[in-house]
Amino acid sequence: METVKTNANVDAAAELHRALNKQVADWSVLYTKLHNFHWYVKGTNFFTLHAKFEEFYNAAAERMDEVAERLLTIGGSPAATMREHLELTSVAEAKGGETAEEMVDIVIRDFRTEASELEEAIEIAGALEDKATEDMLIGLKAAIEKDVWMLEAYLGR
Repeated sequence: METVKTNANVDAAAELHRALNKQVADWSVLYTKLHNFHWYVKGTNFFTLHAKFEEFYNAAAERMDEVAERLLTIGGSPAATMREHLELTSVAEAKGGETAEEMVDIVIRDFRTEASELEEAIEIAGALEDKATEDMLIGLKAAIEKDVWMLEAYLGR
């Protein structure tokens, strides 16, 4: 059976590509920001946060790659330059000089932003009946929400 492409399907597919590219850009900027925090964290929680930020930037690289490869699989073109990433992202770069607690607060805020943006992408994928993309994004959102919960617990909240 041949699938008929409608303008609505084409528009929804373009929206999904946009949402996935935003994820690629966000994870790229987060990757760099998390490196910054990994390198510059100081204080009594140095060892804990130094290791955690490394874990997070490794996860950011994996997430960026997974989303970019899914985007390619469904006919999209992932943003692949820093210029594109900085234009598309909603994640601010690190300013430098943040305290350890500020770093954790910033990561929590950024991860919450990602979870919110993922919800939009999940809805678009669902409307397109793209179960594979929807499932991937749901898993990513669940992992991010767990990270936020753990960071909040770390801060005693």
